[in-house]
Amino acid sequence: MSVTLHTTHGDLKVELFCEAVPKTAENFLALCACGAYNNTPFHRLIPGFMIQGGDIFLGPAASQSQESIKPMLPFDDIPKGGTSINHPAALNQEIHLPALRHNTRGILSMAARPVKNRTTPGSQGATGSTINGSQFFITFAAAPHLDGTSTVFGKVLNLTAQDEGGDVLTRLETANVNIDKKGRVVQPKEGEMEFEALRINTVTIHANPLAK
Repeated sequence: MSVTLHTTHGDLKVELFCEAVPKTAENFLALCACGAYNNTPFHRLIPGFMIQGGDIFLGPAASQSQESIKPMLPFDDIPKGGTSINHPAALNQEIHLPALRHNTRGILSMAARPVKNRTTPGSQGATGSTINGSQFFITFAAAPHLDGTSTVFGKVLNLTAQDEGGDVLTRLETANVNIDKKGRVVQPKEGEMEFEALRINTVTIHANPLAK
């Protein structure tokens, strides 16, 4: 199974490891299918490390009635930072070492968040100290320090420099964006021309990882 992220800087096709991490892949695909990722920003960019997005709280779905996505997201409000389709239950980590590691450029992985209270919505039923939600990141280089802490669930296809995937990832990494001291991307306001916007416009789901 694969999806194409149609970004402001081109299309990224990513293969999902559905058999290895079924719950994580199901969550990502459901959020893609219901449009929750549409028009959401890449809100963190650290060249040489990773780009992070998927905060559905920052997308238009959070400010709408959500009638169109309620079959996938059966809750009233999207919490700050986003959440998984399991909400208010937790989406637990699916760590598989040494098979799935942050060992190269183009790895797709979940941005885990700490569990502070196992009774709060989004954390109910958590089995570990961290859980997954809707946010994810793509590596620009190997990041072995994340092995065992974040769930790897896919990889960018066509990653060599002359191929589309590698070229788009490079364009994202080198985008002319306004980044604050914490690595957060400050999205330009309408009419501002000095910096580029960095976001996911839409997502296409493919049954075949090699589908055109």
